[in-house]
Amino acid sequence: MAGNGLVTLQSAHDFDTTLGRLTAALETKGITIFARIDHAAGAKKVGLELRPTMLIVFGNPAAGTPLMQAAQTAGIDLPLKALVWQDADKTVKLSYNDPAWIAERHALGGKVTEAVATIGAALKTLMAHATAG
Repeated sequence: MAGNGLVTLQSAHDFDTTLGRLTAALETKGITIFARIDHAAGAKKVGLELRPTMLIVFGNPAAGTPLMQAAQTAGIDLPLKALVWQDADKTVKLSYNDPAWIAERHALGGKVTEAVATIGAALKTLMAHATAG
């Protein structure tokens, strides 16, 4: 994890496959996908170009609510997000915020240590599934 809490993984797959594997994994685990934001399509609408870039907003209120109960400001970072994107050399990457960073950012303290660890482990598994060969 970088100092800003951003975790970025390189995918072994193309953009569409990585995105599909991510959304399928989320849906299989019963995690709600609240939004899909296609930044490249948005750029195209205003006459600009952007490599494939899709933001998936997802979560589970049972997992995230305890963090917001500890500090409601955590709601600015929840629901969770994953960004699937293609860089200039056509390498596909997946980026997300580490829940430990969210906990630190909002000074959640020990009250939610177990919840943060559980969310972190689940994210690591889901993101690895989306990107691993």
